[in-house]
Amino acid sequence: MDLRHLGRTGLRVSRLGLGTLTWARDTGEQEAAELLKTFWGAGGTLVDTADVYADGGAEYLLGRLLGGLVPRADLVIATKAGSVPDPDRRFDTSRGHLLAALDASLERLGTDHVDLWQVHAFDPETPLEETLQALDIAVASGRARYAGVSNFCGWQLAKAATWQLAAPATRTRLASTQMEYSLLQRGVEREVLPAAADLGIGLLPSSPLGRGVLTGKYRDGAVPAGSRGDSERLAPFVAPYLDDPAARIVEAVAIAADGLAVTPLQVALAWVRDRPGVVAPILGSRDGRQLREALSVEDLSLPGEIRRALDDVSAPVHRYPDHDWSAL
Repeated sequence: MDLRHLGRTGLRVSRLGLGTLTWARDTGEQEAAELLKTFWGAGGTLVDTADVYADGGAEYLLGRLLGGLVPRADLVIATKAGSVPDPDRRFDTSRGHLLAALDASLERLGTDHVDLWQVHAFDPETPLEETLQALDIAVASGRARYAGVSNFCGWQLAKAATWQLAAPATRTRLASTQMEYSLLQRGVEREVLPAAADLGIGLLPSSPLGRGVLTGKYRDGAVPAGSRGDSERLAPFVAPYLDDPAARIVEAVAIAADGLAVTPLQVALAWVRDRPGVVAPILGSRDGRQLREALSVEDLSLPGEIRRALDDVSAPVHRYPDHDWSAL
């Protein structure tokens, strides 16, 4: 698998990443082992997790598989901290919480460092400079090699990155931002992607298949047994992408797939993988068959006319202040 630089850094990662959101909850150890081995065998390196996935279970499961199944040195392990299971406070990115969370992550993962450590979300109750100082401490202490953020809107990302760049000798450059991005969710194109491009930050798209909807499994209106839409816990996550506008985009993806003799999954994934600023979409594959189908996209490049047609049918409506008012 081809490698790409993560932002304006020396770290290179596979241009597809493996996500672990369902590990230790919907995905057991045997299934996770198959996914990891398949991904590694295809040349994949970037494995993304978080301290809150399955309440730490995903990290623990990944740690059990490292070394014995796949060499730790062959992988770029990315994890996140900052989300908390507190109904009164969803995020805590204070220095104390973040550094304690990192230490706990390292223990669960069974490693002395993570390759990429990410702030899971913006916390309005903590001064941003305090949050960023935790990243500096983590990198300076060797517990993290690179740092990034997740779920920061445009101004939050620009403020954080600019703060770090103001003192390059003592502060850690942000390498990445992880955000949802797919043909069904192109909101990052308005401000996040332009900010990331200007500041040398790579985008790691989550849910690149539109929470599974772009695979076409919900086209006939039915909810397949065993799918996310069939899960009591995940059905509300899928529901926003089962409306009529989404259906038109899914239909266009299916038509493109038929014309290319590939699957809708492959078309949707190739589209987002090759968008400007994208480093590595994070795959949330539930089984080995789906992962192998996703990995086969390595040899697929969408023809220009199909890419432009998908761009048009999925184009978000951005008016003011993006509209060119000079033409009026």
